[in-house]
Amino acid sequence: MSAEGYAEGHAGDREGRTDHRSGHVDGTAHSGPRFERWLRRRDLTGVREVRAELRRLLAHWGAPGRADTAELLASELVTNALVHTDGGAVVKAVLTGAFGQARGRLRVEVRDFVAGHPALRGPGTDTGPVSLENMSMNEIEKAATSGRGLLLVHALADGWGVRAHGVGKSVWFELAAQEP
Repeated sequence: MSAEGYAEGHAGDREGRTDHRSGHVDGTAHSGPRFERWLRRRDLTGVREVRAELRRLLAHWGAPGRADTAELLASELVTNALVHTDGGAVVKAVLTGAFGQARGRLRVEVRDFVAGHPALRGPGTDTGPVSLENMSMNEIEKAATSGRGLLLVHALADGWGVRAHGVGKSVWFELAAQEP
């Protein structure tokens, strides 16, 4: 499936609808440890603070490297919300399901207050959505440092999407404690 089709398919998700990749309604079933943080407009120090808070939440969760992946993906979504919108953001992270190092799921959601949905774009370009079917991770890694945040989320998360709100949207991802 092209990145454009993937993004469009997820852009239609609305509050209260079941995400078929996780099986949870809005990722809240069997919720456990969590944090929520409000970030001010363009306050990029908030990215570091979210990473630290997520690191504490995930100190005893997941296979080696899963918490690192979660930090990377959360950083990308928070940075996008703070740089590409005119408002602040709210970050929520929740562990769901069975808890412990080998079980459970993490859901991170970054909400902004600006209409419009993000689209996967080619790294370092404004050319619009690209087809991931023709791009390897090696090609993505060799590309420019700008514009690859959602490509990383698409490549590394077990599930992700965009959920519209009355004002703004949430971009979210989920990771299982173990790689699929």
